[in-house]
Amino acid sequence: MFQYEKILQYPINIKNPNPMYAKIIMTQYGGPDGELGASLRYLSQRFAMPCCELQGLLTDIGTEELGHLEMIGTLVYQLTRNLSCEEIKKQGFDAYFVDHTTGVYPASASGVPFTAAYLQSKGDVITDLHEDMAAEQKARTTYDNILRLVDDPDVKDVIKFLRAREVVHYQRFGEGLRLATDKLNEKNFYAFNPAIDKNCK
Repeated sequence: MFQYEKILQYPINIKNPNPMYAKIIMTQYGGPDGELGASLRYLSQRFAMPCCELQGLLTDIGTEELGHLEMIGTLVYQLTRNLSCEEIKKQGFDAYFVDHTTGVYPASASGVPFTAAYLQSKGDVITDLHEDMAAEQKARTTYDNILRLVDDPDVKDVIKFLRAREVVHYQRFGEGLRLATDKLNEKNFYAFNPAIDKNCK
């Protein structure tokens, strides 16, 4: 069960709306390496984790990613509030505006809508944890790319915070992988999955 606190994990107060920034930051809402995919990936994978420590890890990080999704949505909303038609056209936000006005819609920076194909849940603890570590690095790279393109300190502070959390999540998944390989007999686990392949010796 989740408990919702009506505050953001990191404060967001954008003084200067900028639809161009909103368009590129949107990718972390619904893009291939964004927060929506991360939260769904981890909250789906947790059911097949073989021990409570790993289930807890996936639940903790999955729910934090939902908080990050809320932060990205807030950031995009504040970057697009009270725009004039001239600003929308000048900063290349017109195609998005025609479809969504300034509503927050899960899509990549290139406008591709979110799809569940962005995430994987294999049901194999080692495979899933490697997937999760790679996902955190891809998200970190995306935040690095955003930081290269924005110069508003109010925006950069939020992105830096989110980037730092991706690094922490990567480290925690690495700890989870070490725990998994300690708890499971690694040699036998790679030979077969004893939970499923009962006839393998």
